[in-house]
Amino acid sequence: MKKGGQNMRRAGKPCFAPDSLLYLKKNRCGATKRGSGMKLDYVWTDGSDDTFRKFYLITEAYYSSLVGGEENRRGFIPYNASSAVENVLIVFSDGVPAACAGLKRYSEKDAEIKRVWVEPAFRGRHIAAEMMRRLEEKAKTQGYERMILQTRERMKDAVHLYIGQGYQRIANYPPYDHLDGAVCLAKAL
Repeated sequence: MKKGGQNMRRAGKPCFAPDSLLYLKKNRCGATKRGSGMKLDYVWTDGSDDTFRKFYLITEAYYSSLVGGEENRRGFIPYNASSAVENVLIVFSDGVPAACAGLKRYSEKDAEIKRVWVEPAFRGRHIAAEMMRRLEEKAKTQGYERMILQTRERMKDAVHLYIGQGYQRIANYPPYDHLDGAVCLAKAL
């Protein structure tokens, strides 16, 4: 994603960085949402985006802290490489990166949600729920029939969010089928 208002292309449609007047007027990458005194810009990019890579490092550190260190999740790290996430949604609040979420092909019919993260200063504003809605919409347009995701039981806010969005528990799917504390969820599109 190019910054500074430079034109970008996604799926044959022009998109504009959030600081571009064209982006704000044409609104092609995602709606500019106003509320709670802040302007939110939802921008689609991919796993190679520098902002997403920064969020990726934050989430890696967080997930590792949940399980007692990176060494306890080494077997799962290859499945979570940022570059493997084809569709990434980044939310900017008045130009500041506030949140991210990704969408990755799991199978012909299933899209997997990856890296749903909202920075602590921006939580409680329904940003994650809106990202989930947009991920589902994107997955539908790409022909997927179901959304799947993996989280952990101890991440109660995340589990609550997903259940509230209509996701239901399913049997843990590979590579999480032997991961203690894993919770897998799905939602038909």
